[in-house]
Amino acid sequence: MKAFIYFLLFLPLFGLKSNAQEIKKFYVGTFTSEGAEGIYLCGFDTKTGELSLENIFKAVDNPSFLKVSPDNKNLYVVTRPAVEIEELGGYVSAYAIQKNGSLQFLNKQVSHGADPCHVDVSPDGKFVAIATYGGGTTSLYPVNKDGSLQPASTTIEHKGSGADKSRQSVPHAHSVKFSPFSSAVFNADLGTDQLNIFELKNNELIHATQQFAKMKPGAGPRHFDFHPNGNFIYVINELNSTVTALKKQNQKWESFQTISTLPDDYNEKSYCADIHISNDGRFLYGSNRGHNSISVFKIDKTSGKLNLISTVSTEGEWPRNFALSPCGRFLLAANQHSHNISVFKIHQEKGTLEFTGNELQVPSPVCIEFIN
Repeated sequence: MKAFIYFLLFLPLFGLKSNAQEIKKFYVGTFTSEGAEGIYLCGFDTKTGELSLENIFKAVDNPSFLKVSPDNKNLYVVTRPAVEIEELGGYVSAYAIQKNGSLQFLNKQVSHGADPCHVDVSPDGKFVAIATYGGGTTSLYPVNKDGSLQPASTTIEHKGSGADKSRQSVPHAHSVKFSPFSSAVFNADLGTDQLNIFELKNNELIHATQQFAKMKPGAGPRHFDFHPNGNFIYVINELNSTVTALKKQNQKWESFQTISTLPDDYNEKSYCADIHISNDGRFLYGSNRGHNSISVFKIDKTSGKLNLISTVSTEGEWPRNFALSPCGRFLLAANQHSHNISVFKIHQEKGTLEFTGNELQVPSPVCIEFIN
């Protein structure tokens, strides 16, 4: 009887703990130049798919892309202040993440290029890299023990142009990622139709033996993702609305497929943005701005080839970025122009998406980053 009473006393505590575990926090990067106030902290219920706004961290100029460190202790943010504030183009800032998700500013470093648009953290958390769209540069920053950033140890200025002179007259570095499988660092350059390849060596970035993998002329590579098996890289191309699949053969990355993200009967303008692969490596998702949809592809487990399964409306306009929830059961789409984040349930066997009806109004959301 006494044991039963103890059970009843502690039951509410267990319930609270379970509920807390179901709520995952995530940050939203925004464009303050389009009415937002800074970095938004939100909650996501992994059981119901419901969203909530928890806090807003203001006085941050256009925090366009965010990245949480592997140990979940720090958040790194690229910002685009007006040229009158920083003539070198912008900053990359470091924050300490508090237990409740609040952010403590640590420091910032100049971006060494206009319009910084992407940031990533090395798997060991010792380096941060950024890409600048306007400057066409990739920079590497060593990280101090407290998570703050040292000045850039390397800044590489890209060279070249592409076939579309209206968009590709100069380099436009649009994303950068550390390989989870090697010391390689990759950068997608929209302006030169290249996936550039570097090596991290002696705290600096150097050109790899294979300096780049080329996309089709006028493709405009924007973002990319690594397949969990390490054999494939998938690049989403903004200008021709395609995904290019690459495989490493004889120590060289080579493309073996380029496939459209749009339905055959769609003939209006659309521009790809973000790309993510499911944790199990079976499905790939890409966003279309204009068509305002998420394209769902099945990945052949042997060849790595893609097959377009469906395109699903994002229930908003201009899905610049989206994220897969840490549990892998949901997709959250950030619709920049309609100022909302919409939630989709992922069918675990088919990979298809179903709108849950849950959404959250956030001004000009352009990046979603979960605290894992």
